[in-house]
Amino acid sequence: MSSASRRGFLRQSASLAGKVATAAAVSLPILGAMSEKARALGWTGWIDQGTKCFLRGTLVRTPGGEIPVEELTIGTLVDTLRGPLPVKWIGRQRFEKTNPRWHRTVAPIRVAQFALSDQYPHRDLYLSPQHSLFMEGLLIPVERLVNGKSIALAAVDHLETIDYLHIELETHEIVFAEGAPAETLLITNDREQFPNFVEYERLYGADERPPMEPFAPVLTYKGGVSPVARDSLQRVRARIAARAELIDT
Repeated sequence: MSSASRRGFLRQSASLAGKVATAAAVSLPILGAMSEKARALGWTGWIDQGTKCFLRGTLVRTPGGEIPVEELTIGTLVDTLRGPLPVKWIGRQRFEKTNPRWHRTVAPIRVAQFALSDQYPHRDLYLSPQHSLFMEGLLIPVERLVNGKSIALAAVDHLETIDYLHIELETHEIVFAEGAPAETLLITNDREQFPNFVEYERLYGADERPPMEPFAPVLTYKGGVSPVARDSLQRVRARIAARAELIDT
């Protein structure tokens, strides 16, 4: 099936069906040096990280206070490292359990309260495995930070459904989820992974723009992980492990 035919089929199917503590914590020099750091890491391109992302109920910081991610609407301002920016779209995914246990690619990872710093996350944070946190100037998929204690697979086998929501802004940004710096949706191809992608096309038409520029280099990229990136990851993991001994998880 051609790409155009597939999009048409999905569009018809969708219609039938339903029809780091603060922004000041990251300095402008760090933001300005992202491309240089990417080259130093040997970063050569972005791998499609899939979708999923924030578990329903996650609190996202806005200029007026924190709002559950599922209550954000198009146009709502959310706080980012570059200041308040409006939500362009919310991608939604629901997964239904078909086995006694959730598959590890779907089950969220729990980042315990204060697992990352003395300030965040200020409540337990639940992310899909490949959703990235912004640490040391890098985007690190949360699955790479799992230590089995303060960051671990969430106990969700009692749930029959899991709802994830992803925030799209005009550009790839860092927002604050339960106070922790986390990425927004990075568009690299299309939005067809989201059941509600037709909603986007009704609002904005077919999106023929080039892929978004990522906010920062990510540790998952084509060509493998460079020694510099491994060192950064080891430092972050060591810091989190030390904190895990001090907090009640």
